Amino acid sequence: MDQHQERVDRIARAISQLKALLIFILVAITLVPIILLYGDDIMKGIDNELQARRQTVLITEELPKEVFWTAPDPGSVKDVSLQAQIAYGKELIAHTAKYLGPKGIVMQISNGMNCQNCHLDAGTKVFGNNYGAVSSTYPKFRARSGTSENIYKRVNDCFERSLNGKGLDTLSREMQAIKAYITFLGSDVPKGSVPNGTGLKQLAYLDRAANPENGKAIYNAKCVTCHQADGQGQMAADGLEYTYPPLWGPHSYNDGAGLYRISTFAKYARFNMPLGVSHSSPLLTEDEAWDVAAFVNSQSRPHIKVPRDWPDISKKPVDHPFGPYGDPFTEKQHKYGPFKHILEEQKKSMTTAQK
Repeated sequence: MDQHQERVDRIARAISQLKALLIFILVAITLVPIILLYGDDIMKGIDNELQARRQTVLITEELPKEVFWTAPDPGSVKDVSLQAQIAYGKELIAHTAKYLGPKGIVMQISNGMNCQNCHLDAGTKVFGNNYGAVSSTYPKFRARSGTSENIYKRVNDCFERSLNGKGLDTLSREMQAIKAYITFLGSDVPKGSVPNGTGLKQLAYLDRAANPENGKAIYNAKCVTCHQADGQGQMAADGLEYTYPPLWGPHSYNDGAGLYRISTFAKYARFNMPLGVSHSSPLLTEDEAWDVAAFVNSQSRPHIKVPRDWPDISKKPVDHPFGPYGDPFTEKQHKYGPFKHILEEQKKSMTTAQK
């Protein structure tokens, strides 16, 4: 009985092997003609695919990572008194109103906003209107004043315009601390250079005028939670400073501030707002940024008399909202755009003047 079973198993194995052999022969008969006819093309295709993948990997590996300015470490300062001065300067930038606002514990010379409201993370955020290139580029000539300005002048411009207040005495402890902090932030930047990531990221002009009505809808959808429906922001629990600053009204920046130019506001909003977004992952589209800038800057705010601004009117930016101008365009177009026509006219005027 065992011998019979063994014979049956051998026959079954033989049949199974025969089936496998037949399948192999059938596959070979099918593939051989294809390989003979198209073998070179098949191998070329495989080789090309492998080469393309290899090149993609090489290109990816060779692409340099974009490098942005970063603030130096205050702990690197060895001088104890200088370290304390820098720390106080940073505190003044971050919490200006606590010390210098309407209820300031040092003096009362500003509107309640903090420098940090415009210069994010105490002036250190990449493309957050930071101070990285201030020390390396000042003193410098500025067309707005028509003079060479130092850091003291630039700081006091912000106090008088963005903070709608009074300038600091240049010899005061507070001004010296702010200057020390700003200078420290640029201490690793070579004189005359502007590192990548400083100031604000550029934004292309629209082909149309910015639209305040569109901007109102955007504001209500994406800005109102922090800045409130009336644009007056939210005061902190201590009543000394704003958690979220007012964007218009008596406690906001005045019409001589940089943010009152909608190109500046649009760049700032596009790459930094709502609070927490970054230049690499903005929430607002370009159109939304321009329109919300138009809406915010169409609202009422304090006026500052600056009759000496722009002594050479041909140097006025395209979006400076107050005349006179060296071109035929209206104040409305200079405020809201479209700006490309104004730029073209300015280029023609410059070309004519150079001849």
